[in-house]
Amino acid sequence: MGRVTSRTRAVRVEVAAQGPAQHRDRVETLAVEAPMQVRVDGEPLSVTMRTPGDDFDLTIGFLLSEGVITGAQDVRTLMHCQDEDESGSPTFNVVDVALADGVARPGAASARRTVTSSACGVCGTASIDAVRTTGRYDVAADPVRVDPQVVAALPDALRAQQKVFERTGAVHAAGLFTADGEVLCVREDVGRHNAVDKVLGWAAREGRLPLTGHLLAVSSRAGFELVQKAYVAGVPVLAAVSAPTSLAVDLAADTGLTLLGFVRPPRLTVYAGAHRVAGPPGVSGTGQ
Repeated sequence: MGRVTSRTRAVRVEVAAQGPAQHRDRVETLAVEAPMQVRVDGEPLSVTMRTPGDDFDLTIGFLLSEGVITGAQDVRTLMHCQDEDESGSPTFNVVDVALADGVARPGAASARRTVTSSACGVCGTASIDAVRTTGRYDVAADPVRVDPQVVAALPDALRAQQKVFERTGAVHAAGLFTADGEVLCVREDVGRHNAVDKVLGWAAREGRLPLTGHLLAVSSRAGFELVQKAYVAGVPVLAAVSAPTSLAVDLAADTGLTLLGFVRPPRLTVYAGAHRVAGPPGVSGTGQ
């Protein structure tokens, strides 16, 4: 596995209210951003910029989100290709996937032949309508209800697991929780969608799909692609530290997923699926 952090020399500039600014040489820790290519049965499918580590979970989660597979059982083998850098050292930046017998190979229309950035999630998908049809689970029928106090505590529980962020301040995190707030899995990455794919890939490899009754928390905004990934894995509740986008709210409402934004103690905002958020006795949730 490649390194998740690196060190570089930098200059810290302290700006004073009066007098000249102070310059100090220092060594900074950076989050590593490196390309990873996914090959399916020998054919390149995607290249994404990610933080090295949990590459197999990332690959499974990505293939799940793209509708290439329905679970880990659809993958016969996956392994790092022994590619090398200019010095001859292995980079572990290519993952070869062999699909199980009977699993349809992805067509050319689904392949992401170009590099996607660490900020990109839905890039390369043929159409939004195609993304909406990738779900296999009836998320709307999930009866789970969540306590607002439990949800409000998720960002702190997520932050406590963010070891790379603690050192670099440059990565996102995603975490899978039970309805009672128990931490099951947390992953970090420079890409928020990669962090989610790593969590969902872990869940798939653990045989936990669909993720009925679970909560997915993210340390970022909730874009359309994160709602789509949660929906595909059967997650009924997605909680984001920052705001959702309009398309994310639309998709959550369409699929019956509960979408929470600005989850920062002591409050949160429910954008869809408010019926799952418990209120005072005798008061029902309102909204979409």
